[in-house]
Amino acid sequence: MQNFGFYVVPAMIFMIILYASFKNVSVFDEFLTGSEEGFKTTISLIPTLVALVTGVTMLKSSGALELFANFVSPICTFLKIPPQIAPLAIMRPISGSGSTALLDNIFSNYGPDSLIGTIASMIMGSTETTFYTLTVYFGAVKIKNTGHALICAVLADICAIVTAILTAKLLTF
Repeated sequence: MQNFGFYVVPAMIFMIILYASFKNVSVFDEFLTGSEEGFKTTISLIPTLVALVTGVTMLKSSGALELFANFVSPICTFLKIPPQIAPLAIMRPISGSGSTALLDNIFSNYGPDSLIGTIASMIMGSTETTFYTLTVYFGAVKIKNTGHALICAVLADICAIVTAILTAKLLTF
C-alpha cells in the first residue's frame, strides 16, 4: 500500500476542482489569471534580485568576506568558538548558494562529524537566507520600509547561530 502522502496532492486538486464546479467557477480561467499575476510579480522582482545577486558576488569576489572573517577570528578564538565557521555565519543570511559552498568546504576540510562540521550543519539548518527572503517577499508586495523586519530577522539569525554553537559544544562534544 502506498504512503498516505502519495494521495494528498491529487486529492487536494480533485477537491479544489469539485468545489469550484459547485460554485460555478471556471478553474482553467482562474488558473490562467493566477499564472498571469505570478508572471507579472516575477518580472517586477527581477531588478531587486539582480541587485542582490550583484551585491553577493561583489562581497565574495572583493575579498570582503575573508577580510571580515579574519577580523572576527581573534574574537572567535577568545570566545572559544571555531573561527572556521565565521565565514559561514556571515554568508548564510545573505546567500544560500554561497553558504552551501562554504558548508561543503567545511565538510571537506574538517568532516561533517567534527565540532566545526556539526556547528556548520546546525547553522545551515536553523538560519534563513534573510536578505534574499526579505528582498523577494517584500519586493513582491512592494513594501519599502523593512527596518523592523530586517532587525528582527537578523537578531533571529544571530540567536540561531549562538544556539547552534552552544548546543554543539555542550551536547555533542
